[in-house]
Amino acid sequence: QVQLVESGGGLVQPGGSLRLSCAASVRISSINVMGWYRQAPGNQRDLVATISNGGSTNYADSAKGRFTISRDSVRNIVTLQMNSLKPEDTAVYYCLANNGYRDYWGQGTQVTVSS
Repeated sequence: QVQLVESGGGLVQPGGSLRLSCAASVRISSINVMGWYRQAPGNQRDLVATISNGGSTNYADSAKGRFTISRDSVRNIVTLQMNSLKPEDTAVYYCLANNGYRDYWGQGTQVTVSS
């Protein structure tokens, strides 16, 4: 069983930055892929970024050049640094962990980009 706890969401003005963190209850070195997804009201849950155990990253086109995903295997945390935020980035952001057998999700953290 993997438990994930997200933090770092909030209200930010357009052009601002936020840093999301996802703390895992297990060693993330044992998890194949971790990542972030987001879901805006009325929309499906979409990929933002993933990072593999080997450090390979994958980003949605909307996140490329603005967001950076990283993992800290000592603290068992995955972070998403979000810069140049836009109103369309407003959503609930969810942390994902896949251990090769199933997906685990966190409860989500709200990100609102508004002036």
